[in-house]
Amino acid sequence: MSIWGELAKNQRFAEGRHILDLFSADDARASDFSVHLNDMVLDYSKTNIDRGARDLLVQLAQDRGVEGRRAAMFGGERINETEGRAVLHVAQRAGDDAVITVDGADVMPQLRDIRARACAFAEDVRQGRFLGQGGAITDVVNIGIGGSDLGPAMATLALAPWHDGPRVHYVSNVDGAHIADTLKGLNPETTLVIVASKTFTTIETMTNARTARDWMAARVSDPAAQFAAVSTAQDKTAAFGIASERVFGFEDWVGGRYSMWGPIGLGLMLAIGAQNFDDMLRGARDMDQHFCDAPLDRNMPVVLALVGLWHNQICGHATRAVLPYDQRLARLPAYLQQLEMESNGKRVDMAGRDLDRQSGPVVWGEPGTNGQHAFYQLIHQGTRIVPCEFLVAARGHEPHLAHQHKLLVANCLAQSEALLRGRTLDEARASMADKGLEGAELDRQARHRVFPGNRPSTTLVYPQLTPFVLGQIIALYEHRVFVEGVVLGINSFDQWGVELGKELAVALAPLLDGDGEAAASKDPSTRGLLEYMRARQAE
Repeated sequence: MSIWGELAKNQRFAEGRHILDLFSADDARASDFSVHLNDMVLDYSKTNIDRGARDLLVQLAQDRGVEGRRAAMFGGERINETEGRAVLHVAQRAGDDAVITVDGADVMPQLRDIRARACAFAEDVRQGRFLGQGGAITDVVNIGIGGSDLGPAMATLALAPWHDGPRVHYVSNVDGAHIADTLKGLNPETTLVIVASKTFTTIETMTNARTARDWMAARVSDPAAQFAAVSTAQDKTAAFGIASERVFGFEDWVGGRYSMWGPIGLGLMLAIGAQNFDDMLRGARDMDQHFCDAPLDRNMPVVLALVGLWHNQICGHATRAVLPYDQRLARLPAYLQQLEMESNGKRVDMAGRDLDRQSGPVVWGEPGTNGQHAFYQLIHQGTRIVPCEFLVAARGHEPHLAHQHKLLVANCLAQSEALLRGRTLDEARASMADKGLEGAELDRQARHRVFPGNRPSTTLVYPQLTPFVLGQIIALYEHRVFVEGVVLGINSFDQWGVELGKELAVALAPLLDGDGEAAASKDPSTRGLLEYMRARQAE
């Protein structure tokens, strides 16, 4: 029997077992099914993974070549085989003495030079040495989309207590409402615009960039002088009018959704300063080192990946809820949607063969405690099992509101306990003792208060959300995605699935202006929608 078959056999046995029984049978389960890195702890004991299943999962990771693939990635090999590229986002946060080669050449000197230039520019802006037409820069508008937006926007919100630079705003959607609402109230004379697009051709980003330039031109004689770019297309940035000293590039072996560690993080650097940005890099580097050195069964990214594979590929739970009990991590679920679903949302393996099992899960979530008053009803009592991933800090950043943070932590721990324990029919009856009900009516009412329990969750706890800890968390999830991809045999570093819709959008846009002959080639539904849009736009 294959190892996948052994895991399926173990899962069929586990289906009839309550997770609580695992604790009853093993006094050390809580500690043994937790992984530590410094002061960070990942507790996965509230899952139905027993020692046998864990051994099989670790063997699966070994058999699928996770360790070798990990070495190949850190060694600069071209593991993104469909695009012929290395995968070296880890190089952007490597230490000052690191040597990482691609095709025999050390890539680190160039990376350090770009980082130093970006840091120097950020400090010039922050210290008032780089000025707008109206004086010191008060606001920064970062225009990007996907990886050029989700990562830095998430991190900028997460590290709000460290903001001591200009206000930083993020625009991504081509919907004009996004940039209009962002620019409203800003002063063009004291605003810096960052255009983040590797090719400087991304249609949403460049449309918004031109809108921002037009907005600035109404008050600023040379708007391009208040623009910077994160791009490798220096000919196009020059044509846009952006001076080369304000253009920061990055190599094609840094994928968009893995790029916030370099110049794509310029907006964050402007908000929190180079030192705090470097602390975030150090946190990621700490997780990188742990990922490379720790044995698989005590390796936090590997264990988190194996838990995800157990729930999705073995148990068949199609979704994963990410539930940060940390308001400043409000954008983490959205960031992880891209990181995980764009990376592992594939249907063929590295050899181009159809996958013989499900690929990545649907990832979603909201911060606690807001979600408790929304979708937790389905998580607790719905017919689908949704594995939950809780994140919570031991301390907040508002000492005068420590009582509120204690309530937040209590809610987080209570939710995972409730998912585990549930509430039996007898317990539900007992909870209604003061209702004056009895017999069939008591049973009917009590059934509405039954919680099945036995629903899995993990909990990641950390001392406080700092730049260092945020770096650890993001790198943890990056490596988790990598491990899951390796086990599934897919390429986690291309994203061909985003291309077709973009191509069709470029072709469709002119049809909105009335090219009836071209529209005739479209399917009946699309033709009808085009006709409706043209008619309404003409009114």
